[in-house]
Parts: sequence; C-alpha cells; structure tokens
Amino acid sequence: MRAVDLVFSYRDRLVFDGLSLTVSPGQRLGVVGENGAGKSTLLRLLAGLEEPLAGHVERGPDVGVLVQELPFPGSATVSDVLDDALAEIRAAAARLDVLATRMAEDEAALAEYGQLLDWAQAHDLWDADRRADLVCSGLGLDGVARTRRLDTLSGGQRSRLALAALLVRQPETLLLDEPTNHLDDAGMEFLERHLSGLSGAVVLSSHDRVFLDAVCTSILDLDPALGGPARYGGAYSDYLVQKRAERARWEQRYAEEQEELRRLRESVAVTARSVAHDRAPRDNAKMLYDFKGGRVQKQISRRVRNAQQRLDDLTRDQVRKPPAPLRFAGTLTGRAAGDEPVLSLRDVRVPGRLALERLEGTASARLLVLGGNGAGKSTLLTVLAGRLAPSERVVHRRRGARVGLLEQDVRLPDPTRTARRIYEEAAGAEAPPLSELGLLQPKDLDRPAEALSVGQRRRLALAVLIACPPDVLLLDEPTNHLSLTLAEELFDALGTAPGAVVLASHDRWLRREWQGACLRLADGRAV
Repeated sequence: MRAVDLVFSYRDRLVFDGLSLTVSPGQRLGVVGENGAGKSTLLRLLAGLEEPLAGHVERGPDVGVLVQELPFPGSATVSDVLDDALAEIRAAAARLDVLATRMAEDEAALAEYGQLLDWAQAHDLWDADRRADLVCSGLGLDGVARTRRLDTLSGGQRSRLALAALLVRQPETLLLDEPTNHLDDAGMEFLERHLSGLSGAVVLSSHDRVFLDAVCTSILDLDPALGGPARYGGAYSDYLVQKRAERARWEQRYAEEQEELRRLRESVAVTARSVAHDRAPRDNAKMLYDFKGGRVQKQISRRVRNAQQRLDDLTRDQVRKPPAPLRFAGTLTGRAAGDEPVLSLRDVRVPGRLALERLEGTASARLLVLGGNGAGKSTLLTVLAGRLAPSERVVHRRRGARVGLLEQDVRLPDPTRTARRIYEEAAGAEAPPLSELGLLQPKDLDRPAEALSVGQRRRLALAVLIACPPDVLLLDEPTNHLSLTLAEELFDALGTAPGAVVLASHDRWLRREWQGACLRLADGRAV
C-alpha cells in the first residue's frame, strides 16, 4: 500500500498537506499522535472511505478495514457475520474444485487454477473454519452462541465480533483503528500474536502502548515535527527515544536561529555602521580624508547589504517555533471532609451482572478495578455513580459528596454547539476557562463538538466532569481514545488528586505502574 502527497482538510481545518507513506507486506505500521491529529482520517483515506483533495492512494484489491459498527441488521446472528466473513473463502474452495476437473483439458482453467491457488494459500483457505473458531475463542467470543442475535450483544461484544470477522477473512492489507478497545488481557495477547504472524501489511492506531511495543515494526507520528509527520523504525519504545532526541534538536536549532536573527538585526541597525570615521580631518589632509571616506562608505554599504540579505533569507526560511504540547493542568478531584467512608456498598446485586458483598472507599482512596470483558467493572462504576439502581442494595454515599463518572461512550448534549459553549453551559461561571485545562488546543475550542475526533470529545467530557472537581472520580477505561501523552499525564495527576478515585482499565502500561489497591472481578463477583 502506498500513499502519495495526500492533501486533506475538513471545512475549518487542514489535516494533511503532502503526506506520503509506503507499507510493504510484513510491515506493521503504528500511527500515533494527539487527538485530532488525523489518525482515523488517515486510515479512512487508506481504506478509500474518504477521498483526498489532492494526491492518491495505491492499494491492492484485498484491503480490510475495521469498522466500529457491523453492517448487519440487529436481527442477524453471530453465525451470519462469520459466514459472511468466510463467504469469499468458501466460494474460492468451490471454484478450485470446479477448475480441478477442467484444467487437464482447458489451458484457461489451468491458468485460473494457478492464480486462485496462490490466493487460497495466502488466505489459509483450508484452515479457515478452524481459524474462525480460534479467533472467536481468542477474542473472548467462544461463550457467545452462534445463534445469538446482534441486538442482544453488548457494545463490546459487537466490537470484538467485527474484529473477529476481519481476522477470519484475513485480507492482504489490514487497517485497524483502535482494535484493542473492549479487549481484555487475553484478547490483547491473542491479537498481538495473530498480527505478528501475518505476512501481509498492517496499519493500525492504538492507545495501548504495550500493544504498540509488541506488534509494530515502525511508527508514524502525526504530531507537529520539524519536517512534518515523521516515520520511525522500531517499536513504540524505540520511537519514544528517537522522538525525544528529535524534539531536542528542533528546540536547539530554533534557539540558535533566533539568536542569529537577533545578531543580524543588531548588525543591520548598529554594528555595520559602527566605523570610526567621524573625527575631523588633519591639516592639509582633506583630499586624503575624502578618498578614504568614500572607501569606508562603500565598505559600510557592503556590510549592511550582506547582513540585510542574510537577515532576509533567515527570516524567510527560519525554523518555526516548536508548538507547546498540551499539558493537562486540571484538578481531577476535590476533597470530602471527614475520615468516614465517602462510599460504601453492602450486598449489592444486579442480576446477571454484579454480586458484591462489601466495598468501602475513604475520601482519598485509590482503587483499580480489574477483570475481563463482562466481569462487571462498568456495572460497578455505574452503581457507584448512582446511575444504576441494583435490585438489592445497601449503597451509601456521604451526604454532600459529589460523585462524577467518565463513561466509555461519550454523549454530549448538543454536538452542533462548540466545545467552549458546551463546557461553559455545563460548568458554570465559577469554573476555570476550558483553555486553561490543557485538554483541547486553542484552535479546537470554537469548533462544533461533532467536528471533533472521538478522543477530543472524550477530553471535552472530562473537562466538563472536572470543571467542578468531584469528591469521588469514577473513570471507565480512561485511556481509551485518548492520546498516549494525555494518558500518561492523567496517570501522573492521579497521584496528586486529593479526593477518591476508582477506575476500571485494561491498560497494561497503567497497571504496571499502579501503586494503589486493586479489586478483581469475575462474573460480577470479587475474586
């Protein structure tokens, strides 16, 4: 797959201006960058779902793209989806059988058989049904009956089924936008092994740093850089080292050029004219004085011209100032007064989803909720937030304590309004300005929310949540759809937040560094 000089913009924003890249079979390219940098847009351009304003994409005939919503009605079954994924492979198998009976007498049939056999071998045709079972099991779908209707599946199950269907089809080029969303540890480890074993090309974006490290052979960074979007060889850890060194070189070059510009401006204005030729001529030396004066004036003019020319050239071609990266500057929580528990649960039951005997959280508690898909993590957070009433319950929230929940799926009140207006209407006059939180770039504050990326909308939802910091902050997969940089900054901010924090996360990088308490759930119960 090859992209040449891609130019693309939305109504109010230029996304790409001459982007080129090549991904060969066996390469696995990870695309990273701040929210809104164009990761999803690039994948859509490569897939042909968007058309560039200029440039073009050269893609093979067999490209598969991960879609977030399955193109099937709710009445379709899991089996229907998998049968559709296997349809081309099964049709090829049937065609091979037909050609096998004719190729001894028909040269055209022999040629077609050879071509189709190459395709069949590339797609592991004779192992396809077994592959379907392995993929479904690896992605945690083996417990979902093939007769289940799609409208009875959870959002996470539908997302994993869409990924399973794509892996079962096994196209020569895979385009994956956040494939690790809704995967537990076992699912992510399976996907790492599966992608690493493919012979085709893979282009993916992901918020999971461990996944990027395990899978990618190179990284494309869409964040601002000295020469535009840059590609780095190696895994994500290698990219981090190279990125820091490149940023340091950019800052040093900018500083050196600014110092040279300062010297040149001073030279043009003062230094080039500072020649000691203003003393009066000696007696009988007027002719010599005039002669030397003319020569000095020429020298001054030449020096001024040279300095001015260098100043003009450098002003025109100077390196732009490295943009200041977003730095999270908000306060995640308030602090509830007193030492008694700010939240407590006793014998909470949500049929089929949660059965928890006891849970208490102090005003400064830190709790990480772990467990596979369907373990009950999101259910627990919604119960703690008061958005889901269990059938049996003893749920106590300290009087006056404010509880805030960042859900996985962001729902904004009116996406046609700008980010700034949504924030101001929700946060009130006493809240800090949205521009001071370090969650959205200044250029994005007055864009309609519907024009923001998924990650930017989640940043906006977080901004609304912490405008008046809650005493208890509940975070459901907080690093999903967020840039890797912001994910790290949020984790750092958790260490200084004065209130209680409960979060559920599959993020293995985050969990490696976690120092607080953990609660592991399985089938809705503590283990």
